[in-house]
Amino acid sequence: MSAAVHPLTSVHPRGSRTFLARLAVQRWLALLLAAAIAVVMLMPIYLLMVNSFKTGADYSANGPLSLPEEWTLSAFQRYLETVDYPQLLWNSVVISGVTSFCAVALAMLAAYAIGIGRVKARMWVVFLLLTATILPQETLIYPLFTAAQAVGLQNSIWSVTIIFTVLHAAFGTYILSSVLGTFPKELIEAARMDGANRWTILVRVVAPVMRPTMAVLLVFFFVWTWNEFFIPMIMLITPSSQTIPIALAALQGQNTLDVTQLAAASLMSLLPTLLFFLFFQRTLTRGVTAGAVK
Repeated sequence: MSAAVHPLTSVHPRGSRTFLARLAVQRWLALLLAAAIAVVMLMPIYLLMVNSFKTGADYSANGPLSLPEEWTLSAFQRYLETVDYPQLLWNSVVISGVTSFCAVALAMLAAYAIGIGRVKARMWVVFLLLTATILPQETLIYPLFTAAQAVGLQNSIWSVTIIFTVLHAAFGTYILSSVLGTFPKELIEAARMDGANRWTILVRVVAPVMRPTMAVLLVFFFVWTWNEFFIPMIMLITPSSQTIPIALAALQGQNTLDVTQLAAASLMSLLPTLLFFLFFQRTLTRGVTAGAVK
């Protein structure tokens, strides 16, 4: 019996070889392009890493791209002596964590009423929520600051938490209501025929199906809230109530700048969100690909 022959080589041997050669070249080009993009994306992290462990003299003599002549933790020590990092970390974690969970929960309740409950004037409600998400923060800061003063929450992390919970919940409601508008009605009708009320349908039918989408919103809300600067800068005055981004900006003096200390502070500000993102990476991937799988 003759040996098995590849269908491409049995019909057009020269053409198939040319095709395979072109395919291999395209794969190598795609690999090189991906590697170049990865280098560009990792370059800021590289600069933070190498400059965080340098001395000021080493940075001035060799520039930002070189490796440290002597690896030292002096920049981290100066930063920890300047600010109360554990308090800043606690404030940022509390604000970001509470905001992300509360915003997703509030958005799910509102989207359930709009997408499945079919409330009256639902399109106007979605339009109003969308408008609230695109308004610049500068237009909202004065009424928000006045309201915080009126209720006694000025200079409190809970004022910032409430503000970002409402703002993120508006965006989350817009996203989730769009998804729930196409939710299979058969599942809802089957649950109703089994005697489930609205709350049971939400908890046992809708929420499990929407869990990947809610997980994606949770990760995004946490990172967005962590990096917020303008509203926390206005609302949080004392160092004991401020967040890490505000303390990071305070390191930049008017006439002087300690680059190594700023790099160390930026690295310590980046690490918590990076660890959070890596921890929820699988959840984020599942949430993004859930729609494609369906």
